[in-house]
Amino acid sequence: MLSQEQIDHFNTQGFLVVENLLCDDLLQRIHAEYEAKMDQLYKDWVSQKKVPAPTPEMNFWDKLERCTTGGFDWYQPFDISLPASNITKETPFHFGPATFDMITSQRILDLVECLIGPEITSNPIQHVRIKPPQKVVPKREARAHIVKTDWHQDMGVTLESADNTNMVTVWLAITDATVENGCLQVVPGKRANLLPHCSQDGAQVAIRERYLDGKALPTPVKAGGAVIFHPMTPHSSLANTSDGYRWSFDLRYNVTGQPTGRSHFPEFVARSESNPENELRDWQNWRDLWEQARLQIAGAEHIAQHRWPTDGPYCA
Repeated sequence: MLSQEQIDHFNTQGFLVVENLLCDDLLQRIHAEYEAKMDQLYKDWVSQKKVPAPTPEMNFWDKLERCTTGGFDWYQPFDISLPASNITKETPFHFGPATFDMITSQRILDLVECLIGPEITSNPIQHVRIKPPQKVVPKREARAHIVKTDWHQDMGVTLESADNTNMVTVWLAITDATVENGCLQVVPGKRANLLPHCSQDGAQVAIRERYLDGKALPTPVKAGGAVIFHPMTPHSSLANTSDGYRWSFDLRYNVTGQPTGRSHFPEFVARSESNPENELRDWQNWRDLWEQARLQIAGAEHIAQHRWPTDGPYCA
């Protein structure tokens, strides 16, 4: 639960840093789940003769480093969402029990309830971000989930249908997030308006710095902690100038019954005081929702994920 002081800080400053939100056991299970995923990916690439067989001492990070420098797309098989375009029936993603337990963590939902009330939907605009040291990232890589994330508001990456939705973002650190390895930074303050964004070659949606209305504040947080922020709070990540990887998830929650801003992706009721029988409690059902969405989207016309053009006056 949040104190009144913390709630007041969120309401006036637009963000809140909360340490020790995830327990060590859940952190360990998330690590184990992704290690198993990496082992399978790496095994497949070995069979395709894309990478040499692993040595006994190679761990998750060693394999990830080899895949990053080799230019293999390990990211999409790790993500807890579908990409913005080119979705096929085989597009990979990751929906596992530990990840589901993270999204439905009672400690997270208690915190979210303090901010938006007890009728909570898991918003499908969600991602994993495992950011390599910038020096090893191939120059052609521009995805915000891998490189430095540009300035934006979370409401700016939704469609207009969600403009009146009561929503909150929970940015969870799975490893320590520091200034050196690319933690988040925010522009504090209370805002009611959406700043102009620009779509940058389909890779990121960004606010030009001249439109920002304050000074950036870095928000380092330890593994298991989180940065909570309002959908109108401008934020970005710093570049990862360290020698290690920075791992986080960004999760969003909104009041049940309000538009998510990405209706072609599946939402689910994470908590309901009035109708607890509507809560989704089985991770396999969660995975099934995404598999059904993938099948439907793969056979349909492209659906835009945001409202911003590449040639607007604010893009210059």
